[in-house]
Order: sequence, then C-alpha cells, then structure tokens
Amino acid sequence: MAALEFRKSSFSTGDRECVEVATNVSHVVAIRDSKDPEGRILRFTPTAWETFTAAVRRGLDEKGSASA
Repeated sequence: MAALEFRKSSFSTGDRECVEVATNVSHVVAIRDSKDPEGRILRFTPTAWETFTAAVRRGLDEKGSASA
C-alpha cells in the first residue's frame, strides 16, 4: 500500500484536539489523532466516511437550529 499522506483538519488549532485525514490511497480514508501520529489509524471506505461526515453535519445543523 502507498504511504498515507495525512493533512490536519481545517478546524484544528494548536491547543485543541483534532484529527488528521489521509485520502491519497484509493478506496481508503484514514484517520488518526494529530497528537499521537505514531498511534493507531482508523481506516474507512470512502462511502462509510461520507456517511459518517454527513451524519455529523446533520447533527451540527440540528444543534444550530435548536439554539436559534
């Protein structure tokens, strides 16, 4: 398998917890904790990752509309 090339989340800051995502390998979306780059890596299919991120976005949208 090709080497994973991780990029930090655009929502991350220096003092917050965040994840890094790698999408450079076909059929794999890899996720790791940016504070533990030598730690475990979660691997998802692109379809599973899109389903997950869509659910998170829906949850954020619902949370935002509930507080309005």
